[in-house]
Amino acid sequence: MTDGKLAELEAMSKKAASAINEHNFVRLISHNDADGLSAAGVMCNALHRQQILFHTTIVSQFDKSTVDLIEKTSQEAVILCDMGSGQAELTSRIKNAIVIDHHKPTGELEQVHFNPHLVGIDGSSELCASCGAYMVARQMGDNTDLAGIALAGAIGDKQAMKGLNKFILDEGIENKSVTVKKGLRVGDGTVSELLEYNTDPYLDITGNKEKIKAFVEALGIKGKIKDLSEEDLIRLSSALALKLAKQGSIAAIESLIGDTYTLNNEVVPNIYDLVNILNACGKIDKPGLGISVCMRDASVADEALALAREHQVTLIGILKAAESKIQSKLNIRYLILDDAKGTGIIAGTMTRYLYSDKPLITLNEVEDKIKISARGTRKLVEKGLDLASAMREASGDVGGMGGGHDIASGATIPKGTAMMFIDKVDSIIGKQLKGRG
Repeated sequence: MTDGKLAELEAMSKKAASAINEHNFVRLISHNDADGLSAAGVMCNALHRQQILFHTTIVSQFDKSTVDLIEKTSQEAVILCDMGSGQAELTSRIKNAIVIDHHKPTGELEQVHFNPHLVGIDGSSELCASCGAYMVARQMGDNTDLAGIALAGAIGDKQAMKGLNKFILDEGIENKSVTVKKGLRVGDGTVSELLEYNTDPYLDITGNKEKIKAFVEALGIKGKIKDLSEEDLIRLSSALALKLAKQGSIAAIESLIGDTYTLNNEVVPNIYDLVNILNACGKIDKPGLGISVCMRDASVADEALALAREHQVTLIGILKAAESKIQSKLNIRYLILDDAKGTGIIAGTMTRYLYSDKPLITLNEVEDKIKISARGTRKLVEKGLDLASAMREASGDVGGMGGGHDIASGATIPKGTAMMFIDKVDSIIGKQLKGRG
């Protein structure tokens, strides 16, 4: 990232910070994934320190019902985190909005708007919403100690530590809020617990106690991962890498082994545990617990960790059951679920560890609508994949709405339109991938 890009980002940050600081009360609306909750956590801390009263609401998507809620209940400034840029028509209805987002803008906004895309930075790979919130927060006051929370959002969105993310990481290292060392990018716990309760990595033995016991005994490794000797850590890493290679998850090896981040100011210092907590809190409608963790309430840390583990067990069960239900079209794979939790994580896990050759679309019927999560890979994006565009077009054609990033996106469509939607997505992605359709 050039000094010029940083200067442009900081100018946008100052504009947003000034707009926020003008108010005594704000309404904060954010997304319910790890990035959205991290962004909300950063902003809640910054607002509290400025003695600005706030009311935070976490939503699964930004749609007409969200705007209706804002219009009915808010007369003050509204901060939109991790949403708003890709739905310009809706956002334009909120006259007093301050948007902090990293999704590709679909139109111009008259409101205060922080988005890396506006200065030529790809927000899907280099800057997430929580890191954008951090850039704004550091202009509101002395908030550089919040770097670790911001980076949790980047990890949750599978972003690399480059560009602005690297700038924030370096700032966190400098002020000692983040410590970096080489190791396995996993949560705290024993090897058995890692394999029993985590979807990263997702292996043929994940969740199977008998197979895990045999694997661990064969390795002869005991104790918590953070306490392993360098020799044992290398042996464990090699064994996991071999398993990933055998199931064709070569790209996942690089994401599993490398720099790890300890958050020295947070009540949950392991960044991967924090990401799991935030994902779980968002998806099972306990966002207040996630925000409390971000606001450093040590009294809720054990409850949050237990909740995350319970959520991971649920996800593993869904993943195991779903493996046999995957269906394939010419250009995509898809999975039809019924009121399942964490469909974005399910789609991402399957794409990363099992089926990397095509995008994966999950369709989850919830009450009177179908919620869509779509995930691809960097390699597919390089070939032309743009899931945000595909979701927006295909959902619009069947009376729904969608959007997001080129590599990860979502939509909501009416009941009864699932197969029509799938056919349209398959055709659109086939054209994107240059003639496969």
